[in-house]
Amino acid sequence: MAETALLELDKVSKRFGEFVAVDRLSMTVHQGEIVALLGRTGAGKSTVMGLLMGSISCDEGAVRVAGKDPSKDFQDLRGKLSVSFQTDRLLPWRTTVENVELGLQILNFPKDQIRPKALEWLRRVNLHDAQDKYVHELSGGMRQRVSLARALAVDPELLLLDESFSQLDHVTSQVLRRDFAQIVRQYHKTCVFVTHRIDDALEMADRIFVLAAPASVRLELRLSAADRADPERMKQIHGEIAAAIGAGPDE
Repeated sequence: MAETALLELDKVSKRFGEFVAVDRLSMTVHQGEIVALLGRTGAGKSTVMGLLMGSISCDEGAVRVAGKDPSKDFQDLRGKLSVSFQTDRLLPWRTTVENVELGLQILNFPKDQIRPKALEWLRRVNLHDAQDKYVHELSGGMRQRVSLARALAVDPELLLLDESFSQLDHVTSQVLRRDFAQIVRQYHKTCVFVTHRIDDALEMADRIFVLAAPASVRLELRLSAADRADPERMKQIHGEIAAAIGAGPDE
C-alpha cells in the first residue's frame, strides 16, 4: 500500500455557536486505504464528513484533500472526490444507466465515453441486467449499488460514504459491503466511510477511527487479512471497539 497521504486533518476543531462538534481531531488517510469513522449518534461523524466534502469549514486546524482545502478549493477537487449518502438520491425520472451517467455529464466527460463508462460500472456492481429499469423498479440494495456505481464512474481519487449501508437489511447490507470493499481494493481507490455499526467497520476497513463526542479519536485500530481470518481476534477487536464507544453487544 502506498504511503502517500491523500487526506489529512491536523488538529481540526469545529463549533456551532457554543456547541463543540469536533475537538482538535487529527488523522491521515493514505492512498488505497479504506478507513472507517465509527461512533455513536452525536459523536461528530457527519460534521467530519462535511469538513472532508468542503460543505463546511473548520474553525481551527487544517483540512487537506489531495493537497487542497476542500472548503476553499472546491472546484480544484471536482472529479477527484465522490460522495455516496445514506439515501441513494437517485433521480426517479432517469433509468438506472442514466442515473450512473449523471456525474459524468456534470463533469463534461466526452459524450462518446459516458454511456460505455456507465454500463461498465453497472456491470462491476452486478447490475448489468437492470440498466433500463427505473428507480421504483429497484430494491433498496439495487438502488444503493446504482448510487455507488455513479460515485465510482467518474474515477475519483477519494470516495466518501455517509452511512451508505445503514438503511438496508442485514443480509443485503452484508453482501453489498463485501462487494463494495472488493471493488475499492481491486481498483485501488481510497475510501472513508462513516458508520455507527461495528460490523460495517470490521468487514470493510483497513483502519478504524473510533470517535467520541465531541469528535476526537478515542481509539485507532488497524485490521489485517490475518485478523479477519481469526474469529477469536475479530471477537476481541469487536469488544475493544464496543467498550470504547459504550455499545451494546449487538451493535
